[in-house]
Amino acid sequence: MRIGELSRRTGVKAHQLRYYEAQGLLEADRGTNGYREYDDAAVVRVKQIRHLLGAGLSSEDIAYLLPCAVGEAPELLGCPELLAAMRTRLRRLDDQMERLARSRDALAGYIDAAERTDGETRPLFACVEPLSA
Repeated sequence: MRIGELSRRTGVKAHQLRYYEAQGLLEADRGTNGYREYDDAAVVRVKQIRHLLGAGLSSEDIAYLLPCAVGEAPELLGCPELLAAMRTRLRRLDDQMERLARSRDALAGYIDAAERTDGETRPLFACVEPLSA
């Protein structure tokens, strides 16, 4: 099947499929006309990639994990290298969540303090620029 058909069958845009190919996540043969040609297994592979991206994995992580992936969901075979890579990624996510929680707590504290002093007079220049969203 050509890239347009793979895109229709997976719901993934053609430019994303080309990116997956460039990252080594997806393979395509080239027809005599130069068009990409995918086999039926590419549908499952793209669905695996989408699930793993949804888990927060990078394309580099996914390239490492795909040989151990079975089925669309996918189910990952538990080889030691794979488990180590996933545990490393989980630790990074936990660290990011801790940093975000600390930032959130600090911001909530500033909001709380600002709300408690709402009626007080403060210099005009202190509130000129709004925070960006």
